[in-house]
Amino acid sequence: MMLNLSTLQTEQRNQNTLSIDTLSTLEMVHLINQEDTQVLNAISECAPSIATAIDAIYPCIENKGRLVYMGAGTSGRLGVLDASEWFPTYGVGEESVIGMIAGGDVALRVPIEGAEDDRDQAVKDMQSIHFNQNDVLLAIASSGRTPYCIGALEYAKSLGAKTVSLACVSKSEIGQIADIAIEAITGPEVVTGSTRMKAGSAQKMILNIISTSCMIKYGKVYGNLMVDVKPTNVKLIQRAKNIIQEATGCTQKRASDLLTQSHDNVKVAIVMELMNADYEHACQMLSDNEGRITHVVSR
Repeated sequence: MMLNLSTLQTEQRNQNTLSIDTLSTLEMVHLINQEDTQVLNAISECAPSIATAIDAIYPCIENKGRLVYMGAGTSGRLGVLDASEWFPTYGVGEESVIGMIAGGDVALRVPIEGAEDDRDQAVKDMQSIHFNQNDVLLAIASSGRTPYCIGALEYAKSLGAKTVSLACVSKSEIGQIADIAIEAITGPEVVTGSTRMKAGSAQKMILNIISTSCMIKYGKVYGNLMVDVKPTNVKLIQRAKNIIQEATGCTQKRASDLLTQSHDNVKVAIVMELMNADYEHACQMLSDNEGRITHVVSR
């Protein structure tokens, strides 16, 4: 089957980099960097659709549904990466977010290029996690035409689930299917068709914006502090103490004691100090206020 990719912005030849193979190393670096500046503008242009997606995804998570990222190749890896970072940063795991890549986890390290063409496998992958109408699907494809993503979107819609697409071309195929289409037009790549570059950077930033914004709305951030961080290693233990200290103005020694008394729960430790409460009372106050420190201290 002959595919016509010539209309896709991500597949067109970049007129600014036609002679990049003749440049010095420093010139090459400057040129690639110059092209990367277009990423921020592309994200800014689609900010309204990103916000719309967040406002659809957050209620799903709040109501015990899941956000499921699905993609192939670089797009799939970026989805899995973002999903995997929710737990150490916000204490949220697969009960709320899952990343899936065409070809399975082995495709994170070993390219399985043909996997992206399998629509039926996308359905099987979604069935394996019991995807249902309470979940929301975010399909990621730079080209906007990946069959794996199309199959996933069609299945999600057949169940009545909300759907979001993320592409780097205009009028994308996946955007025509999804309820909400995010299209960050990053233009032709430095190396023709190498969408791990500008397109990948845009996707990574947009997924960061979506996940971070959802967690802020979910009460996982107090001010700009990640108060649901899980202190699971030396660095994160120290970060937890620093967060307690920043949030309450206490000493480092007191922050360390509070972390111990709160059973390593940063959010509880902060409420204990700010509200002069013991562990049980602090837990109850947070429970009564949907886990939001701001609501606790404002009452």
